[in-house]
Amino acid sequence: MKLYSLSVLYKGDYKVHLLKSAYDVSSFSFFQRSSVQEFMTFTSQLIVERSDKGSRSSVKEQEYLCHVYVRNDSLAGVVIADAEYPQRVCFTLLDKVLEEFATQVDRIDWPSGSPATIQYNALDSHLAKYQNPRDADPMSKVQAELDETKIILVSKG
Repeated sequence: MKLYSLSVLYKGDYKVHLLKSAYDVSSFSFFQRSSVQEFMTFTSQLIVERSDKGSRSSVKEQEYLCHVYVRNDSLAGVVIADAEYPQRVCFTLLDKVLEEFATQVDRIDWPSGSPATIQYNALDSHLAKYQNPRDADPMSKVQAELDETKIILVSKG
């Protein structure tokens, strides 16, 4: 299970633009990293562009699953993960990040913001924390413990 990208974007009337992003492309070769990162940025913008305000969806692109949430206030988030990563945890992460972003970054700055001008530095730590959904998400931890209990009960039965 792996998270590759976490992005916050603004869905304007005519254009979607990236406000802030974090990437984990360490699993790719050094020479692939920049093109993989560009692909993820482009895909994130394209998916937000094609999504309606107030919607959540998951889109398969090559071997990745792109989870997108566009809020009614035009703030959008995209998580790009592998197919094994739990969808519910991705949307929990997006909810948390967009809410945090909205309280820390003035709404006036969203339409004209860019990664260089927006002061919000929590994406890298969120991306790192959520690499293991069991550690980051209490529901995943409980589900994993239930699964382990079931295995023990079945093997002793």
